[in-house]
Formats: sequence, C-alpha cells, structure tokens
Amino acid sequence: MKISLIIATYNWREALELTLLSVRCQSRMPDEVLVADDGSREDTGELIARLAKELSAPVVHVWHSDQGFRLGAIRNQAIARASGDYMIQIDGDVVLHRDFVRDHETFSKRGMYCSGSRTLLREAFSKEVLERKQLTFPHFGRGIKRPLNSVHFPWLTPFLYPDSLRYDNIRGSNMAFWREDALTVNGYNEEISGWGREDTEFCARLTFNGIQRRKLKFAATQHHLFHRHASRDQLDYNNAIMEDTLDNRIQRCANGLDKYL
Repeated sequence: MKISLIIATYNWREALELTLLSVRCQSRMPDEVLVADDGSREDTGELIARLAKELSAPVVHVWHSDQGFRLGAIRNQAIARASGDYMIQIDGDVVLHRDFVRDHETFSKRGMYCSGSRTLLREAFSKEVLERKQLTFPHFGRGIKRPLNSVHFPWLTPFLYPDSLRYDNIRGSNMAFWREDALTVNGYNEEISGWGREDTEFCARLTFNGIQRRKLKFAATQHHLFHRHASRDQLDYNNAIMEDTLDNRIQRCANGLDKYL
C-alpha cells in the first residue's frame, strides 16, 4: 500500500516546521508528503523546500492563491496530485507521535475510513514547544489538555469502539481514507468556504456510500498547538449545506475534486 500524507497549512511556518520535523521521525515514513497550502507567503515555500531535503519521502508543495479560507479546495488539489492508494490527512499545526503513520496503516481497511483524536496544548506551553522544537510529550504533562488522547496503546484500539456508519465529532486534522473513496464522493464540497463543517459533510457522503468509520483511540496520536480560532462568519451558510447533504443523503457533491483531475 502506498501512503500519501496530506498536510494543510496557511501562513504559520513555525508550526509547519514542527509538523514536518515530526514527520521526519516517523517509524513508517509515508511514501510521499503533500503540503496543501491555502495561499501562504513565500517564506512557507522556502521552509518546505529546505525541509524537503531532510525527508526520505518526496515532498510536493500544492499551493493556490489566498482568496480566503478555502481548505476544501486545497485539500482536493492535493488529493488530485497524490499518487498513493491511501490518504492520511493532518493539519500543519500538530506534532505527530512517531508511530502515527504506522498506526493509520495498521488500522486501514477497505470500505472504511479512520478518524483519530488529539491533545490540545495550552497557549504558554505551545510557545515553549515551538521555541524548543519539542517533538515528544509525557502523557499527563503540564500544559496538555485532554491528556488521555496522548496515551499510545494501539493494542487496545480494536476493543474500544465498533466500526460504524457515524460521522459525528470528525477531526479533519487526524483522518485517513482511500483515494478511490474520495473520488467516489468527489472529494470536499467547495461550496463550503470559510471555517466549519467541511470534514463532517465529506464524511457524511462517505457514509451514504456505505463506507464505515473506524475510530482510533490510543493510536495515531497527535498534539495540537494552540492558536486563536478562525472567523466563524460563514458557519451558518456551511451548516445549511451540511443539513442539505444529511436531509437528502447526498452521496456525491457537484463542486468538488473532479475539476482537478
């Protein structure tokens, strides 16, 4: 199985550097890394070019111009460019456990997508982590919210949650799916712009195509750096799109991935 790791980013090169450094330390390297860049400045591209020399996997910088929050669109472009069978999707403000990619590979299964969780690093601690370029964390250390999500016991994972047709509480920063399934639902719905609901709406369409969710607990762990919330000014509009998808059990969006193929 060939794995593509997709990292979404926007104008936070310090956080992206830490994410890429944690990718460099993976026990199972992805077969390629695609940085899905929602319109960052040139210094982000310079960082990616520098760190690409330190990774054993090829790195592709997928960029489009800054026209507001268009996360779904840049993820679609990255999926279109990806050559892997299996997409692991994260954000460029997380630090990965060294077995993150290996865990996602272990729990991958045809007809399923996987969703994981994360800890939240408090503001002051996040600043320290960025300054020190810290890549490992104690399970219950200071400055960590939701510390149970940092516990790494993957042997327990299969016993905790049954595979199901559910799409609630999805974290797009820790998710994996087969590329062919993304093509079936036409990727992310680009009618959704601005913050909110793009991941849930995408996973709802996977569900309506009979693709089950495998929830990962104590596996594929990651730590999320503190940042201020993005604007929620599009949330009502995005909620309406999601409700239409749910009410009509829409399996494939019209404005999605296929335009980049």
